[in-house]
Amino acid sequence: MISHRTKAVTASWRNQHISVRVIRLWLGITWVYGGWYKAVDPGFLSKTGTTSFARELVGFQTSSPLGFVFKHMLEHSTFFGIGVILIEFALGFATLFWVAPTLAAFAGFSMSLGLWLTATWHVKPYFLGSDTVYAVMWLSYFLVLIGNRRRVDISLDRRSAMRVGSLAGVTVLAAILARVFQKRSTGSALSTNASSTSASAPSGAIVKVADLPIGKNFEFALGTGEPVMLFRTKNGVFAYSEVCTHQGCTVQYSAPDKTLMCPCHGATYDPFNGAKVLSGPATTPLASIKVAISGDWVVLA
Repeated sequence: MISHRTKAVTASWRNQHISVRVIRLWLGITWVYGGWYKAVDPGFLSKTGTTSFARELVGFQTSSPLGFVFKHMLEHSTFFGIGVILIEFALGFATLFWVAPTLAAFAGFSMSLGLWLTATWHVKPYFLGSDTVYAVMWLSYFLVLIGNRRRVDISLDRRSAMRVGSLAGVTVLAAILARVFQKRSTGSALSTNASSTSASAPSGAIVKVADLPIGKNFEFALGTGEPVMLFRTKNGVFAYSEVCTHQGCTVQYSAPDKTLMCPCHGATYDPFNGAKVLSGPATTPLASIKVAISGDWVVLA
């Protein structure tokens, strides 16, 4: 069985034109790497952080024409984040090992189209966004696979079903290995609320005052999933939403410049002056989040 499957995979590569092999190899490796890259990232499934999937969803709500969809995904962002990892692994392995290749190509096209409508929708000019390129590559590969056929047969016989089952197993195994690798490579991975969790914490607790020295900042997420940046100065504590008021991307704090910067379109805000706009294209300050010090804790006010 293994020998037969190996011959089938080898034949699938041999029978394709060199140009198609290049596209197939690139797409397959890129999607497997994409799944691995997310799976080993300790911040991808967290609620905050520059690589947080939940943080991306918040930005997509206002920057994407499909924003209404993401509003309902935030509560289950971890579940959908795991789904993204597994899908990328599955599409990559399916493309490389010739498992339901036509279906995988169409799914890859659909995923890239979705990413274009979300992550790179506002990238101008369009050719600077990689998702449009991948959408065209997947579509081209899909059209090559269906050739002159008028319809796509996606029915599965017993052998095909076994291959799909094997693909699912390999996908899950790869995801598990990536998570194990993450734990080993990061050791005690940093948490957005490392020592702030306590049974005696008051309602609305964010972080212990002792863990937030004067001059430091701390990132956390509201119950809605909205990312927030908290600051402490000698005058007290204050916080702002990290959702850019221009088109909803998530701003990041630049310590050298002491500004909150939007990575999408370059807007900058002054967190030490009411989060007022320092440079466009944004025109309104970031939303203020009420916080206060209560005993040993910084809490939502």
